[in-house]
Amino acid sequence: MRARTHRQILYLHRADVPSYKKSGSVVRNSYFWALRSIADRAGFNQDWEFADEVWPALTRMLIAFAESGYLGYRETVLEFEDLGGIPEALKVVGTGLGPEESWTTEP
Repeated sequence: MRARTHRQILYLHRADVPSYKKSGSVVRNSYFWALRSIADRAGFNQDWEFADEVWPALTRMLIAFAESGYLGYRETVLEFEDLGGIPEALKVVGTGLGPEESWTTEP
């Protein structure tokens, strides 16, 4: 998921956050609700926002869902444009975007 930080807020790109599907996978829907439950803002068609207070919980949650094996790598890793801008609490689940990707490109 494309991610960026600004003033101690983590933003997840709206196109990359999980979606809830009424008849979808139990794991994916659980992932959606788990992320949404700790988000400060998770509006429809908006970037999701997470305050720095929940970053340790977010990290543990991303690791747990990644280890489950039901979700893909790019669904459980935070991809930053600037590797030097990854906060310490998110480094274990953070990586850099590829050279052809940016916050503004659509998947």
